[in-house]
Amino acid sequence: MAVENDRYIGRKTTILLIMAIIAFCYMLQLLNLQIFSSNYKEVAENQGFLHKTKYPARGLIYDRNGKLLVYNKPAYDVMVVMREVEPFDSLDFCRAVNVSIEDLRKMFSDIKHSVGYSRYTPQLLISQLSIEEYAVLQEKLFKFPGFYIQDRTLREYTYPCAAHALGSVGEVSQRDIDSDAYYRRGDYAGKNGVEKFYEKELRGEKGVEILLRDVHGRLKGSYRDGELDVAPVSGKNIRISIDIDLQQYAEGLMVNKIGSIVAIEPESGEILSLVSSPSFNPSDLVGRQRGKNFHRLMADPLKPLLDRPMMARYPPGSTFKPLQALILQKEGIITPSTLYPCHNGFVFGGLRVGCHGHSSPLDMRHAIQTSCNGYFCWGYKALLDRKKYGTIQATFESWKQDVVSFGFGYKTGVDFPNENRGYIPNAGVYDKVYGVKGWKGLTIISNAIGQGEIITTPLQLANYCCAIANRGWWITPHIAKEIEGGSIDPKYHEKHITNVPFQYFESVIDGMEMSVTGGTSRVAGMDSIVVCAKTGTAQNPHGKDHSIFMCFAPRENPKIVIAVFVENGGFGATWAGPIASLMLEKYLNGKVPDRKKYLEERLYHANLIESAASAYKRSDASKQKNQKKP
Repeated sequence: MAVENDRYIGRKTTILLIMAIIAFCYMLQLLNLQIFSSNYKEVAENQGFLHKTKYPARGLIYDRNGKLLVYNKPAYDVMVVMREVEPFDSLDFCRAVNVSIEDLRKMFSDIKHSVGYSRYTPQLLISQLSIEEYAVLQEKLFKFPGFYIQDRTLREYTYPCAAHALGSVGEVSQRDIDSDAYYRRGDYAGKNGVEKFYEKELRGEKGVEILLRDVHGRLKGSYRDGELDVAPVSGKNIRISIDIDLQQYAEGLMVNKIGSIVAIEPESGEILSLVSSPSFNPSDLVGRQRGKNFHRLMADPLKPLLDRPMMARYPPGSTFKPLQALILQKEGIITPSTLYPCHNGFVFGGLRVGCHGHSSPLDMRHAIQTSCNGYFCWGYKALLDRKKYGTIQATFESWKQDVVSFGFGYKTGVDFPNENRGYIPNAGVYDKVYGVKGWKGLTIISNAIGQGEIITTPLQLANYCCAIANRGWWITPHIAKEIEGGSIDPKYHEKHITNVPFQYFESVIDGMEMSVTGGTSRVAGMDSIVVCAKTGTAQNPHGKDHSIFMCFAPRENPKIVIAVFVENGGFGATWAGPIASLMLEKYLNGKVPDRKKYLEERLYHANLIESAASAYKRSDASKQKNQKKP
């Protein structure tokens, strides 16, 4: 009997335990539903209220002189709450918003398959209606239950230029939404340029308007007379360092040419002009035509969307020679009076690096003036072969660190989201290719004249010229000059000191001035201002050489540095030099003198696109061929 009672008690205990567990699970679920989970709360709230987002006005953008560059104009999004939609005349709706039936069906399908879709909350159906389309739809909106208008703004541009510098605004991606809780599907954010880098300053803070519904879901007005509404906070206005007059002029000079221009105020590091050519009208990437125009620009073989000042990479060519002169002096290899021969180039054994005709032997200043290849090849060879730091590897690494201190090889830290880094090799690269004891100065002699493995971006070249103009220091290039109610990053005020001491710069600058007064840079000469410059011609495996030019003026207390790249332009003085010369006149004197008007006309009418386009096609074909190789 006792055994049976024990069994009964055991079963009873088990049953009670199971019931207790079930009851506990129910309690946990009720707790979750009523306290922790927001699902039912959202359903209830959305049945009684409509939370309408109030978008802030995006911050305005001005140039350095206070000229308005980017502002806002009204636009309207069509939102839909799927639960409230009733059968409607879709043809009438399509006519009102200027879309086809097929497009409308796809829009509804995209909504239903989007991440975070809810039948109870407003979903973006059509973005960026024009004022005219909005007016037509507004008159008929009562016919379409469940559809609402969301006020938005679109960017408007005062000038049809500076597209890469200013950037554009587009719909956020899922990655944007996942990485920043500020965004929801259908929101807009900066995609490049200033708009992207300073997105958080420009976007402002959203507000919300709470609207009350009746039992049938119809809107009855503000809840509590707007007592709980939150007003949006407008984005901060930004004044950038671009001089829009100089920018427009520079872009005009680069029409029908491929390349870039970077102009910087050396004392502050502020970017005065940033040209990427070919370019496009920034208004092309605004509104409902953005997608169509973006794909058109993407398909263009001349790559107008490529931000060349930040991303294009070239050998610096002979513009690298002043830096070689600085390092060779610092290392005790040469003095300004050191002579080296040049017999139409550098000749050693069976190796020859050609050069144009000039006097020989010559000293450092005249070597910069005439852009002598032989002089800098001899100096570079002597530096590496003397192995001042014990081995060629250690000596090369010392040379590399001196080069890097001028802003080469790594990103400068400019306030743009897409900067490329250029390239300066290290000794390990040559050890791997030639063996630890298999290379010497002669092996990599092309580096002496800015060829070989040396790669720069246009921004880096301009920044390096700033370091020369400042006699041994530079400030990180930047485009933001002033942020309303705030300040720019302190790093854009800090000086970077180069590895080359101050005392070695004047003789190099002498050579750059001599290049203008009687050398390869004569085209840059000005009537009453001393200009210092250097030409460059970069070898191009896909066609004609690239034309390069860098300069600064005045010599004392310089106000502007300019670096110009014209792809497939040949010698530096042929195309890049004249462009820089005219920009100097425009910025420093406010006008171009009559004696240089012929240069203006020549540049306005020059068309270098065809030869450059052919080079691009050969380059693309070569890449595709290499990709097919196993």
